[in-house]
Amino acid sequence: MTTITEIEKAPTGTAERADWARRHTLTKFVPHRVTRQDRADGTILLTSGYALPDPAPNTGAWLHHWAVAAPYRVAVSERPAKGPGWRNVTYGELLVQVRAVASHLVARGLGQGDTIAIMSGNGLDHLILSLAAQYVGVPVVPLAEQYSLIAEAHGRLIYVLDRVKPAMAFVDDATRYAAALELPQLDGVEIVACRGECARPVTRMDDLMDADDSVDVDAAHAKVGPDTLAKILFTSGSSSDPKGVLTTHRMMCVNQAQIATILPFLKDHAPRITDWLPWNHVFGGSHNVNMMLANGGTLTIDSGKPTGPAFATTLKNRIDRPGTLAFNVPVGWSMMVDALTEMPDTRREIIKEQQLLFYAGASLPQDVWEALENFCLEARGGLPLMISSWGLTETAPACLAVHEPIGRSGVIGVPLPGVTIKLIPDDEMRCEVRVKGPNVMTAYYNDPDKTAAAFDDEGFFITGDAVKFVDPDDAARGLIFDGRVSEDFKLETGTWVQAGTLRMKALGALAGLASDVVVCGHDRGEIGLFVFPAPGAAEPGNVTRGAVTDAHLMARIEERLRAMNGTVTGSAKRITRALILAEPPSLKANEVTDKGSLNINNILKKRADLLERLYDNEDPALIRV
Repeated sequence: MTTITEIEKAPTGTAERADWARRHTLTKFVPHRVTRQDRADGTILLTSGYALPDPAPNTGAWLHHWAVAAPYRVAVSERPAKGPGWRNVTYGELLVQVRAVASHLVARGLGQGDTIAIMSGNGLDHLILSLAAQYVGVPVVPLAEQYSLIAEAHGRLIYVLDRVKPAMAFVDDATRYAAALELPQLDGVEIVACRGECARPVTRMDDLMDADDSVDVDAAHAKVGPDTLAKILFTSGSSSDPKGVLTTHRMMCVNQAQIATILPFLKDHAPRITDWLPWNHVFGGSHNVNMMLANGGTLTIDSGKPTGPAFATTLKNRIDRPGTLAFNVPVGWSMMVDALTEMPDTRREIIKEQQLLFYAGASLPQDVWEALENFCLEARGGLPLMISSWGLTETAPACLAVHEPIGRSGVIGVPLPGVTIKLIPDDEMRCEVRVKGPNVMTAYYNDPDKTAAAFDDEGFFITGDAVKFVDPDDAARGLIFDGRVSEDFKLETGTWVQAGTLRMKALGALAGLASDVVVCGHDRGEIGLFVFPAPGAAEPGNVTRGAVTDAHLMARIEERLRAMNGTVTGSAKRITRALILAEPPSLKANEVTDKGSLNINNILKKRADLLERLYDNEDPALIRV
C-alpha cells in the first residue's frame, strides 16, 4: 500500500499538495467552479458555476420516494435503551409510522399555527415525531437536552417555552426529565414520552403509532408546501439571547439539492452514517439527517459524543456501523485519531468504505488531517473526499463547501449552486461575508426588529463572519474562515482588533494551559486576556478574589504570550496583560452556550470587577507581558 510518508509531499496548503490529493482521491467529485464579480463599490460577488436543480417540495416527498424505491432498506437505526442489538426501521416502515403519528396530531387539531417542543436528545422516536409534524405542517422546536436536564440551564428552557408556547412537548424518558416537565410553562401542554412518569399525565409514544383512521392525513399533507414552516431552530446565543430561526421546507430541501449537486456520489450508492451531532443544531439535525433521507441513506443514531466516557460509546458504534460518510467536529476527529492509532485492524475496518470525511465547527489541526490521510491510504490505497463547509442556523445550513480534493485543513470552500456570497473587503484583505439564496431564512420568530437588522439594503443576510481568499487571484481555490466581525473592537487609539483571530492564536500559544480565553480591550489602551485554565493546570488554593495566583502557571503563560508577541507587530495583535480566572464559565449565568462556546458579552458583563483588575497594574494576580 502507498503511504503518505512514501511520497514526496508538497508543503501544506500549496497548489502542489492539492494536486497530490486529487491524484489520490478515490471518491467521485466535481471541481470547483466559481464566477467572480468585482463591483465599483469594492464589494465582491461569488456564485457557483453549477445550476441548482429543482428541489423536493417538502421533506415528506423524500419519504414517499424511498418507501417505493427502497422499501426494505433500513432508514434509521439506534441501540435500544435496554436490550441487545439494534432497533431498525426501514423506509417502508418509516412512512407508515410517520403517517400514523401525523394522524394523531391532526386529530388533536394541531396545525401550522402550533408548535411541538422536543426537549430530549437524538433518538428514533424523536425523529419519527419530527417527521410526522413536518408531514402535516406542524413546526417542531428541538431544544438542547441540557436545558431540561441541568437545573442551572432551566432559564434558557423557560425563555424558549415562553416564546413559542408549545401545544405538545416530547421527551424520551418522563422520569429523567421530570423537573423540566413540571415547569409552569408546560401547564396544559400535552406531554408525550416513550417511557417513565412525572407529576403530569403522559401520553405514550407507542399509542401514537396506531393510526387514527378517522383523519384524512393525505389532505393535511397536501397543504404542506415549500414555504410551510418545518422547524424553529434557536441559535446558541453566544452574543445575545437565542433567536428563533424560521426554517421552511424550501430551505431544507433546497440545501439538499445543492449538496447533491456538488457531491454527486450521494446519488450513486445509498450513503450510510453513524452520527452523534445534536439535532437541536442545524449541522446534525438538518444537514446530516436530511442528507440521509434525501438520498435514501441509512442513519445510525450514535448516543455517544466526543467528551469523556461518552466517546467510548461513539467508538463502539463506529466499529459496529462504520458507514460510508463520517461527520465530526475537530475535537471528535482528534479523539478518533488518538483511539485508532492504537487499533490498526479496527481502523482499517472503519475506513475501508469511507467516501467522505467531513469536519465543521472549527478548523481541523493539520496533523490530525494528515493522520487521517495516512489511515485512509493504508486501508484503501487512496483517499476519500476530505472536506469542510460553512453556514449558519439561518442558512439551513450549507452556503460554502469544499467539493474537490485540496490536501489541507482550514478551507471552508466555494459557493453552493443558487447561493450568492457578498464579500466586503477591509484594508488587510479580510472580507466580511454576507449571503443570499433560497436556503436563507426570511425572518426570526416573532422578532421584526432583529429580522430587519439581519439583512442589508440588497437583501443579503449579514452573517458577522469574516473570510480570506486562499488565493486572491483564483476564487476557485476557496475561502478561509477568519473570525467574527461582530467580536472585533477598537482600542482607545481607534485601532481595530480582530478578536476572533487573536483568540485562536492565543489558544494555540497557550495549548495545555488554557481551556479557553476571552480577548479584552474595548476602548482601552492595550489588549488584555481572560484565561480559563485547563483542568489541572493550576495548583489548588492559589486564588485571590476570583483570580488564580499560581506563580508557576502565571510564569508559563507570560512566557508563552511573550513568544507569541515576538512574531507580530502593531498594538492590534499584541497581548500585554492577562488574568487567570478561578471560576469556569457558568451555564446558569449564560456565560457558555449549549454548544460549549463562550458568550463573550455576558462574561465581560458579569465579571466586570475582574475586567477592572485586568487593567490595574498594581493587582498581584495580573500577568504583565
